[in-house]
Amino acid sequence: MPSPFHFNPFHHISPIGDRVDALFWFLTFISVLITLLVFVLIVWFVIRYRRRNEDEIPTKTPSNLPLEIGWTIATFAIMLVMFFWGAILYIDMKRSPAPAANALEINVVGKQWMWKLQHPGGQREIDELHIPVNRLVKLTMSSEDVIHSFSIPDFRIKQDVVPGSYSTEWFTATRTGRYHLFCQEYCGTNHSQMIGWIDVMTPGDYNAWLAGTAVGESPAVSGAALFHSFGCAQCHGQIAPTLAGLYGRKVLLQDGTTVTADSDYLRESILNAPAKIVQGYTPSMPSYRGQVSEEQLSDLIAYIKSLSPAHIDAGPAPDVADRPTSIPNIPPAKQPPG
Repeated sequence: MPSPFHFNPFHHISPIGDRVDALFWFLTFISVLITLLVFVLIVWFVIRYRRRNEDEIPTKTPSNLPLEIGWTIATFAIMLVMFFWGAILYIDMKRSPAPAANALEINVVGKQWMWKLQHPGGQREIDELHIPVNRLVKLTMSSEDVIHSFSIPDFRIKQDVVPGSYSTEWFTATRTGRYHLFCQEYCGTNHSQMIGWIDVMTPGDYNAWLAGTAVGESPAVSGAALFHSFGCAQCHGQIAPTLAGLYGRKVLLQDGTTVTADSDYLRESILNAPAKIVQGYTPSMPSYRGQVSEEQLSDLIAYIKSLSPAHIDAGPAPDVADRPTSIPNIPPAKQPPG
């Protein structure tokens, strides 16, 4: 079983691991080199310029301007290399890879003290995630309480999960096996117990695991039920903006600014509706803060996303006169959510 504490620079488990380790070894080499250089110079100065008798008066040593300029430029150049290397690597780790259309999207909720994960088909896991090898995985993460940090050391990835917003992490596992999952942000008394496993499987084994796992409602189906349970369908598309085709569009607000209808915008609109009012509408939607959980929020957003392909760049939202007056017919839930 691979251990997160076993550092093997020649056998990586994710493509980004090669680059992270290369930067790590470069920083280690520079640190060791400078440490040895300083140590050798200290020893040499102690011997060369030691006081040989009590009456000795040292001669004045002239400054060496070329030497001072040289070591200043050298250290500045090394610093620039570290900065740009690290910045480029960080940007590549955090932005969505291309192509990302076939990524396996997993919803993750951090909660004291567990990780709750849901697959697109509705399969749910706690403190364990099964994924296929060589498949791009996208994690959309949120927290129900405090700051957590989703970390898979073997993959060289770590992402803070902050309450009130969504965090995204991308990775691809290139070797099957079982790898440790940690929360690496102190989150309370049982922080040390917030651990789990990432199971990387062959595509055949992964499909068999999916087939043999109890399937609940998919996030979009659960979100549709919640949408009707909360009475959202009575307003949206009539006295409130339609949600059909909304996700990914530019939305014009009352103050004349525009925002992209992404997950963070939808989250804020559900929890604090008056924050961003769409132009042409009045603030009639109540706030649902405290009435929906993080999982329910993810389900509602998944439902809204399902009404329009997320990758379409459809431009600005349509005018009020052009907006449809209904949404797809989804049967209401039998009971409102608890």
